[in-house]
Amino acid sequence: MKIYHHIDEFKPVKNAVVTIGTFDGVHLGHRKIISRIKELSDATGGETAILTFFPHPRMILHPEDESIKLITTISEKAGLLEQLGVDHLIITPFSRDFSNQSPEDYIRDVLVNKIGTKKIVIGYDHRFGKDRRGGLADLLHLSPVYGYEVIEIPEQDVNEVAVSSTRIREALLAADIELANTFLGYPFFITGKVIRGDQIGRQIGYPTANIQVEEKYKLIPADGIFAVKVQHDGSEYQGMAYIGSRPTINGMTRNIEVNLFDFDKEIYNEAIRMEFYHFVRGDVKFNGLDELKIQIAKDKEDVLRLLGN
Repeated sequence: MKIYHHIDEFKPVKNAVVTIGTFDGVHLGHRKIISRIKELSDATGGETAILTFFPHPRMILHPEDESIKLITTISEKAGLLEQLGVDHLIITPFSRDFSNQSPEDYIRDVLVNKIGTKKIVIGYDHRFGKDRRGGLADLLHLSPVYGYEVIEIPEQDVNEVAVSSTRIREALLAADIELANTFLGYPFFITGKVIRGDQIGRQIGYPTANIQVEEKYKLIPADGIFAVKVQHDGSEYQGMAYIGSRPTINGMTRNIEVNLFDFDKEIYNEAIRMEFYHFVRGDVKFNGLDELKIQIAKDKEDVLRLLGN
């Protein structure tokens, strides 16, 4: 898959089959759309192109709203789309100027002249252009003028995509990992760099890798203990993850940590990917480290059982 970080980097391709959207999570609903554009491109000897935007439009149009959290970072999204066999991913920097284009300018300048769209797969409720005035009717009206075909995504499928994205976010914030993973079609994951912590875990016999997620907009599940699998340097390890502010030691910041089973390497400043499979329990304040250590031993037994050991 070729990735372009601006529409100007892209050169029109033969029989481009295009769809547009944020594709946050690249979940099962999104995959139905991607399967559709792949079918159409295969039938015409064309190439698939996804036009997405970064930052997320709401981050630009409503910068005061810091509650916007996304299931996938832009790099995570690109990796998932590549796995699905998309030919071209065009990541357009979203700006107020971009949002102020008239619907016809957007269709002519972006979809036709820049991308070379021959087929566009779009939902009935997709909006674009200044004040979101553009929509399916504009695309249909101008299709004979610019020589592209419009394939409408049925309302039911569009609603499923919207509901899935919302339900996934709600499920993760409620620590319902199984439901989130069902909608995603794969285990929810976070990627980040291992940073040095204060070694509390090491003191009680359960050393942890502290994970720094640089993208502030990345959605992090609810606080608690989770059964996870971690990919590092081509290998996979089972482990138990902790998300929370460590109330037992009066912690002040929210941490993401993971205790990897059968692992004794130093991996500071290295990247890892952590997949979530099950929620074990919520975050609790214990009466000292000894009580915490006893509970962690029980947590490990639960994690091993949940992961099939």
